[in-house]
Amino acid sequence: MSAPSVPDTQPGGRRVAFVDLVRAHAELRAQIDEAVARVITRGRFVLGEELEAFESEFASYVGSRHCVGVANGTEALVLALGAAGVAAGDEVVVPTNTCSPTWLAVSALGAVPVGVEPDPDTYTMDPSRLRAALGARTAAVVPVHLYGLAADMDAIRAAVEDSASGSGTPRLVEDAAQAHGTRYRSRRAGSLGDAAAWSFYPTKNLGALGDGGAVTTDDEDLARRVRSLRNYGWGEADPYVSRTRGMNSRLDEIQAAILRVKLGRLEEWNARRAAIADAYISRISNPALRLPREPAWARSSWHLFVLRSPWRDQLREHMDRLGVATLVHYPVPPADQPAYADDSPSEGSELARQLGSEVLSVPLHPHLSAAEVDQVVDALNSFEPVRGDR
Repeated sequence: MSAPSVPDTQPGGRRVAFVDLVRAHAELRAQIDEAVARVITRGRFVLGEELEAFESEFASYVGSRHCVGVANGTEALVLALGAAGVAAGDEVVVPTNTCSPTWLAVSALGAVPVGVEPDPDTYTMDPSRLRAALGARTAAVVPVHLYGLAADMDAIRAAVEDSASGSGTPRLVEDAAQAHGTRYRSRRAGSLGDAAAWSFYPTKNLGALGDGGAVTTDDEDLARRVRSLRNYGWGEADPYVSRTRGMNSRLDEIQAAILRVKLGRLEEWNARRAAIADAYISRISNPALRLPREPAWARSSWHLFVLRSPWRDQLREHMDRLGVATLVHYPVPPADQPAYADDSPSEGSELARQLGSEVLSVPLHPHLSAAEVDQVVDALNSFEPVRGDR
């Protein structure tokens, strides 16, 4: 099946969509149809063979011993933290520069999110600032592998281990929602902490055709607790008896079957993303823009290509006029959002706030054509800011 055309939006040009899921799924349509039909034929739609197979295959891909499929990425983080022992009143250290679900998962357990500012070069959690945030009430630390780039996990782990006290060492739970295929040194994201939470939202590098999530871990007891918590707190030996206060959070068979198909193409699609990112970095030469860079110790999966400019709003208008869709990830730090107005200090998110006013994500997905890449590059290079107007 051929890829659908992109509609014209202006004379002589076509609009470049930020993401194009129609093209992505057209490439796999026959395999996806076969996978869905397989589930329908079996007649088992929850906690069946497809989920078991996907859990095994994704755990192997990540490099973890266990994978537990759940309903979505936010609940994956809630369940991972809860299974790791986080309880009401505990403190959980989280980045100030992240999407709000990272904080909301902590709050769902009655725990208190404590924000740490990002490293100014990678925009992920700054390990040096982390040390000052760790205290006697810290139960866990949640680094976010942001935009597809891994946080500096060795430095973060060193800070966490140095903070150990008589009450134990805080648990290290990765937020890997944007890190499918991300590498940190010789390992993949999702295998670097005590547990990791994943999202399979449709726009992720590995996305379902609906919501989905998972927890990966090497800890057999933690995996067992997540399996129980996702299914009403029931035990394997005594279903219908809630040993703990669990929930209904299960990755269904159809989504698991679709994810198995797409997992087989993840490395190829990530390689396409990397090639586009390389083209952007080598060809964008506008001094008004700051481009992302990979540190020596990480290889991004390029979930997003996020550049930075003091004239971000002008730039976004310029790109729209030239037919290139953009998005802002993320304009408002969680601590500044109304949900946290009553219990978050106004200070402590200054760099995240600055990033929120300057970052802009441009199209980067594995189905961009060469002509579309040219259009994005040309639009960025032609941007001339009005320097007195931000």
